[in-house]
Amino acid sequence: MSQTEIAGKSEKLTAVKGMNDVLPPESAAVEWLESRVRSLMARYAYRNIRTPIVERTPLFIRGLGEVTDIVEKEMYSFEDRLNGDPLTLRPEATAGVVRAVVEHSMLYDGGKRLYYMGPMFRHERPQRGRYRQFDQIGAEALGFSGAEVDAELILLAIALWKDLGLTDVRLELNSLGQPAERLKHRHALIAHFERHADVLDEDARRRLHSNPLRILDTKNPAMQAVVESAPRPLDYLGEASLAHFNTLKSLLDANDVAYTVNPRLVRGMDYYNLTVFEFTTDRLGSQGTVCAGGRYDYLVEQLGGKPAPAVGWALGVDRVLELIREQGLGVVEPTLDAYAIVPDVAALPLALRTLQALRAAGVSVQMHTSSADGMGSMKSQFKRADSSGANFALVFGADEISKNLVTVKALRDGSGSQATRSLADLVDWAPTLQSRT
Repeated sequence: MSQTEIAGKSEKLTAVKGMNDVLPPESAAVEWLESRVRSLMARYAYRNIRTPIVERTPLFIRGLGEVTDIVEKEMYSFEDRLNGDPLTLRPEATAGVVRAVVEHSMLYDGGKRLYYMGPMFRHERPQRGRYRQFDQIGAEALGFSGAEVDAELILLAIALWKDLGLTDVRLELNSLGQPAERLKHRHALIAHFERHADVLDEDARRRLHSNPLRILDTKNPAMQAVVESAPRPLDYLGEASLAHFNTLKSLLDANDVAYTVNPRLVRGMDYYNLTVFEFTTDRLGSQGTVCAGGRYDYLVEQLGGKPAPAVGWALGVDRVLELIREQGLGVVEPTLDAYAIVPDVAALPLALRTLQALRAAGVSVQMHTSSADGMGSMKSQFKRADSSGANFALVFGADEISKNLVTVKALRDGSGSQATRSLADLVDWAPTLQSRT
């Protein structure tokens, strides 16, 4: 083997930029959030769906729109070397959920309420709360056309904020109307921006005739005045679209939900119609959107299914956890019930058998393990037990084992109280080990 090959094998490898490892204890915070979400989704009768991370590229081009930022700039797309298929790491989940619903004819017996959790991928500049691989949690209701389901999904998100203890989150609403109304608004937008072409930046000029709605999302300070004076989607709503929006607002009012109608809110995907909404905060700097969504009544048909209405939202896990930290809220981490101290290697078979019985009884317990120097001193093992966060230490010393006993020492009650227990009835005593978790 050459020196070059040896050097190459020993080179330190690191994660891809913007794709971060999630290590303990941060992983415990993610698990905690996911457990809260699962519990809440069950109360609202939403069922879990899991779709592939990799989908065929045309799914996103057709579903999200060719001139969206995601499709134009951010997708991780590649060709399958085995068969030449164009594939993409999913940049969002809604298109994949709809593809699965259509492929498996899930709406044949009525509407479905679904939720998902998992990683998404977008090639963009990594920054606070925004990474190239990021986890999203989302809820989708397919097959329901009424504004009451829009309201249900918004209330579901609000219930999550309450469950997590979050308070500094605002709701913004808008309605984009139906396709014919959007088309009228589109023509009016183009005419408006053409009259102010000298103010438009390069990105806006590029989108002027392909996707003028996205110009309303510009962050360019020089364009804010012309954007503020642009025609609003709400001004082009027909009777049915206006009734849908007013019904949604009345349902939110009836549930004491505070919101602001933001006529410039358009969202980033082409599939939206009627209701769009965002939950935002001032605590995360420029990345203030925590959760967003809306209605996409034509995407099911667009992806090959029979026409069916749908509405949903997605939240960024990183941003929600960052907001929890910003508000000084605690995340409940799992605690260890017991740490097993084993002074002698000879005691390992009995200790391990006992710990297996305790684990089967529901006790979380960690066993001290040997090293090249043996098991280590009692002092060092007690230090490990204390740093583990365990509530109790279980001491499998030679004296105890000779009498078929184990010493149970409290580590968190301030007194260090201890008692000996028979190995024969230790499992019966297991609930006491869990009493302080």
